[in-house]
Amino acid sequence: MPCPACQPLSPCPQPHVGAVWKPSPDVTVERFPQGFARRLPVRQILCLLPLALVAVVAVQHRSVLAEGFGHLASAKWPWLLAAVAATCLTWVAAAVTRQGALVERLPKRRLLATQFAAGAANHLLPTGLGASAVNLRFMTVCGVPLARSSSALALYLLAESIARVGLLLALLIAFPDALRVGTLLPDGAVGPLLLVVAAVACVAVTVLLLVRRVRTVVFTFLRTALGEARSVHTRPARALALWGGSLSFPMFQAAGLAAVGQALGLPVPPLHMALAYLAATVAVALVPTPGGIGSVEAALILALVAAGGPVAVATAVVLAYRIITVWLPLLPGALTLGALVRLKMI
Repeated sequence: MPCPACQPLSPCPQPHVGAVWKPSPDVTVERFPQGFARRLPVRQILCLLPLALVAVVAVQHRSVLAEGFGHLASAKWPWLLAAVAATCLTWVAAAVTRQGALVERLPKRRLLATQFAAGAANHLLPTGLGASAVNLRFMTVCGVPLARSSSALALYLLAESIARVGLLLALLIAFPDALRVGTLLPDGAVGPLLLVVAAVACVAVTVLLLVRRVRTVVFTFLRTALGEARSVHTRPARALALWGGSLSFPMFQAAGLAAVGQALGLPVPPLHMALAYLAATVAVALVPTPGGIGSVEAALILALVAAGGPVAVATAVVLAYRIITVWLPLLPGALTLGALVRLKMI
């Protein structure tokens, strides 16, 4: 039995081997790098982690899932198919926007698969951290430096926020009476909310002014981000992809809600439902819950009621909409995320 610890033609010093070992001249003994046995299980665990998180979230919201599927069973299927199509188009819009935020050309199929996987990660981690982490890792693997990847990510978030708020303001101007805004916020909630925003802003400015290291990092990032934004906007195709995708993304989301409303007979005009959706998503943007699960449902129900819909029907519409946009893609998205991790694409 070969033993690397033995000298050629000498008895094996190990007590469990008594043979004489002579190495063959065409055989080399390879040693695995230190830590190899530890790295392999970690990657396998990372592949299975999204599936475990999906199971945990599904068990926690099993009553919502059962009620939502019950509403889907009584809905008009053509409108539900339209909602599914609008949901699929949101991933395309996200991929177009991601490409528009970066000068380098990214692989199209991998980019689209990454957006699908990022959607699942976004519903498992708070405040959009999942999608941001997946896309940041994807751009880094594609050879984009970390500073420029972070700048592209910030540009994407800024463009999407501007487009969403711009669409909301445009619909509010076009339909000023579509929402009874007073019903969306409890009495006396505006003052404390403004105080919290002002306090957070003051703390951020104080830290920026007093901590030199933080100030250096922030200014360096801003210089890189502004340079990336200028480079993107000097290319008409990239600028069109950035802003066209940013506008299309919330439009497809709102169209999905309007289609589900039509499927369940919600007596609210589709454009008013779109306005309610934009108002609700802007309102919950700062709520740190995984994918907005819980907070988005409550805000959407309130917004649809403010738009004139009955509470029972609005609740059914929101539950069915979240089933289509969150729960149905969650397991395939988690499987895609695990596959991308295993293939070292992210």
